[in-house]
Amino acid sequence: MLNQFSRTELILGRPALIKLAQSRVAVFGIGGVGSYAVEALVRSGIGSIDLIDNDRVSLTNLNRQLFALHTTIGQYKVDVAAQRIAEINPSCNVSAYKTFYLPETSTLFDFSKYDYIIDAIDTVAGKIGLVVDAYKAGVPIISAMGAGNKINSTAFEVTDIYKTSVCPLAHVMRKELRKRGIPSLKVVYSKEPPLKPKTDIEETSVKRQIAGSTSFVPPVVGLILAGEVIKDLTIAAN
Repeated sequence: MLNQFSRTELILGRPALIKLAQSRVAVFGIGGVGSYAVEALVRSGIGSIDLIDNDRVSLTNLNRQLFALHTTIGQYKVDVAAQRIAEINPSCNVSAYKTFYLPETSTLFDFSKYDYIIDAIDTVAGKIGLVVDAYKAGVPIISAMGAGNKINSTAFEVTDIYKTSVCPLAHVMRKELRKRGIPSLKVVYSKEPPLKPKTDIEETSVKRQIAGSTSFVPPVVGLILAGEVIKDLTIAAN
């Protein structure tokens, strides 16, 4: 019988779809990268998804974030995402957290409930904390390295954090994770040197340099993240 996942079943098989429907994935950060990861997971048939992000949609999100529309500006991203998911797959169980993942908020999450974790946040402390907590809980995690200030969407690859080079964020993560005895971490990263922003823009009352971004690089990273999760969850299903 035809259903909304029939085309996916043709390539992954019925057992894989059952596995996805029984899986729970947490996506930390649903901005330019995370929003596309969420979309791909839901359209692939993930049964339960946790969305963790305290940001509201802003004007400057419109150039790259899936949930950003003129009609959603000012709304919490997790609320907009939950509404969209309900229209794509009403059977998907959504848990939305209006919070940022930081060491002081880590106790809000029971990592043992997750089958996979996607790290799409941009704070080093948060990324390290996620990886450490996932490692302690024995839950697979994949982490996005720097996508800002880059324009070559074909340069991204999947590898272990200790095999990365060039990317400044990956350099910091390698150093900090080695200190903490983390033996490995699957990441999506690019060797493209970050470009220097041509101008500064002001998003708050304090003028600061923020990363430039395009409509095409963050989505590629998000889709790669989701693809790896789907692959890893279903690899043994058939």
